[in-house]
Amino acid sequence: MSGISGRVSTITFLVIAACLNAPAQAALLDPAEIDATRFLPPPPMAGSSESKAEVAELHAIAASSSAAMRDAAKRDDGDEKPDLFNAVLGFDVTALPATSRMLEDVVKEEEADTKAAKAYFHRDRPWIVDASIKTCVPVKPGPAANSYPSGHASLAYSMGVVLAAVMPQKAQAILARASEFGENRLVCGVHFRSDIAAGQQFGTVLALRLMDNAAFKAEMEAARAELRAAHHID
Repeated sequence: MSGISGRVSTITFLVIAACLNAPAQAALLDPAEIDATRFLPPPPMAGSSESKAEVAELHAIAASSSAAMRDAAKRDDGDEKPDLFNAVLGFDVTALPATSRMLEDVVKEEEADTKAAKAYFHRDRPWIVDASIKTCVPVKPGPAANSYPSGHASLAYSMGVVLAAVMPQKAQAILARASEFGENRLVCGVHFRSDIAAGQQFGTVLALRLMDNAAFKAEMEAARAELRAAHHID
């Protein structure tokens, strides 16, 4: 048994080392694979009844949010990194090199693809639509036509779906955290409901496309091996 165990440990090490030594890539997917115009409907039209209802919802959320909720939303506003899942995982994901690299590559892919989507849909942020909306963090003056889809929601779901696939025993906790992360954008007053829904949808599509990519599959296997060796999965 010790010989088999030794061979498994060696294979695990080699898989992780190969992925960690691979050249870094800004994006793994062809932009045509993740074109937001193929996966997302347009946001509500400015001035429409749906748009006005979304503004009203933000005012209602602001009126019912506690100081603790606003503090949590403020913390999430400044955390667009894999560590946003640490609390529900029960360990620091950034301390595991292969797992961290896998999630950082999701972050890079999501950033590039969501930036293109925001530019295409060109939707004004809530405080531009209604200057009386108060945000949980300071916002820059001037135009802000980058509301749709929500980058935070897209990030949380793209990482969350991948992480749930690698750690299925924690899938429910991971996806609940992704949902909370998106909802906190409403508490913060920086996105509309449809922005969050689009981010959830786009992030999920992005994750599924990544998990079908050969290079990313290798990263996932390295992460599984690392998590298994660290006794975080069976």
